[in-house]
Amino acid sequence: MKNRLTKTLLILAVLVGSSSELFAQIPDPGFEVDGTTAIVITDPQNDFLSPDGVTWGVIGESVMKNKTVENLETLFQIAEANGVKVFISPHYYYEHDHKWKFEGALEKLMHDIGMFDRGDQLNKKGFEGSGADWLPRYKKYIEKDFVTVVGPHKVYGPEQNDLSLQLRKQKIDKVVLAGMSGNLCVESHLRELLEDGFEVAVVKDATASAVAPGYDGNVAAEINYRFVASHVYTTNEFKALFK
Repeated sequence: MKNRLTKTLLILAVLVGSSSELFAQIPDPGFEVDGTTAIVITDPQNDFLSPDGVTWGVIGESVMKNKTVENLETLFQIAEANGVKVFISPHYYYEHDHKWKFEGALEKLMHDIGMFDRGDQLNKKGFEGSGADWLPRYKKYIEKDFVTVVGPHKVYGPEQNDLSLQLRKQKIDKVVLAGMSGNLCVESHLRELLEDGFEVAVVKDATASAVAPGYDGNVAAEINYRFVASHVYTTNEFKALFK
């Protein structure tokens, strides 16, 4: 009886060990760019990407390390040269948003520092060159016909804007996702778009995340991109698809 129990335990140990090795290999489903593919960029705005932006103290090192500004411009260039549509999901806080009665941790921070602030939907006074405005080097692309700017998202994900509607109306089924910031708006867009039935890949170095003592948003973002997306590209890998 004792020998039989020992053998059973050994067999179970082998099976558990094999299963652990099997499930440790996360599959990469892959992603094929075709005529139903668009690029979605979140928050290509001054407050994230300019040294004068209100978040630069915690985001700047990450932006420079990833070459995020340059890599996002490369995505615009790829899209324009190859007939790929781009959708921008911006982040704006209007005056009435500051009347909210409760906030999450980083919502409170964003409100406290005036991040993405503008008057209201109809009021653009002071908008030009503000933290909510586009990074200047992107304006020449965003103003062209291949780019659609959807309504603003208000927290992190696109649940409250018209991104999915605009994608569906242009018969987009696949999304290549990039922008700011990695572990917040980009990841939230990734999760919601997947839940809404889109196939999603991420360009990991065309984004960046805040780094604070004890917390590295880049690590959190890259782990979850790999766990959730169909594929994770670098900008150079994505660019190579169009040669």
